[in-house]
Amino acid sequence: MTQINYRPRRSCLYMPASNTRALEKARTLAADTIIFDLEDAVAPDAKEEARTNACAALQSGEYGKRELVVRINAMDTPWFAQDLEQACLSKADAVLVPKILCADDIVRISALMDKCDADRNSKLWAMIEMPLAILNLAEIAALGAQHRLTGFVMGFNDLAKEMHAEHDRAVFGPVMTQTVIAARAYGLTVIDSVYNDFNDPDGLEAECLEAKKLGFDGKSLIHPAQIEAANWCFAPHAHAIAEAKAIIAAFQDPVNAGKGVIVVDGKMTELLHLKQAKQLVATAQAIETLAQ
Repeated sequence: MTQINYRPRRSCLYMPASNTRALEKARTLAADTIIFDLEDAVAPDAKEEARTNACAALQSGEYGKRELVVRINAMDTPWFAQDLEQACLSKADAVLVPKILCADDIVRISALMDKCDADRNSKLWAMIEMPLAILNLAEIAALGAQHRLTGFVMGFNDLAKEMHAEHDRAVFGPVMTQTVIAARAYGLTVIDSVYNDFNDPDGLEAECLEAKKLGFDGKSLIHPAQIEAANWCFAPHAHAIAEAKAIIAAFQDPVNAGKGVIVVDGKMTELLHLKQAKQLVATAQAIETLAQ
């Protein structure tokens, strides 16, 4: 079977970088991705301390196999340039930039990252939370092929504010679909927005399952209590893994050599289903490896 590289991002947990106890706790949590937050969760007078804490965490080597991302402050703030430079120098797996508006923002940020990270170790993730970003989704996503952009993260709290809309999930249905389509067209990861009520596990699970159905890779989280649900919802389940392995085995059978369509468990199965099956099994294997 062809090797498919995949990194689980079922649970992407924001942790305020101004809170050293939170950063220490993150070392033991089962989140696939830890996002050290320098933006919304940090007061203006704590920004520089938060940046220092985040860089120390990145360089500590104490977070195991977790993916480490830094959400920096927006481009129009006085902290942006230093946040970006220090995150890259500290070899963050990715830098998440809020308030992205257009493709030119991605070009400018990537150029700045190149100055302090010539080896391109740090990737760029873009927050999709502004009306202009929605209008420019395709142009932004297309830059992933030439620049550092590898992921979108939805931000519905800010988008609702900018739209003067109620924070009703139904309002964002079209935006979610458009964002997933743009991301998939250009090979980007796409992460759903946060669920604000961390005391409502049923509501969280419902949003996770909806996002998975739409094609999202995972969900951004605001509390450790949300990790388990996100990990379960976005992981391939046992019956799906069994079906995928059956498809792979059927196409590997010499009897089916060279065939584009075969029957597996009474269902017509094409090569596109084989590709999906391989991706699903690779996902399950990557999750299992991450847990070891």
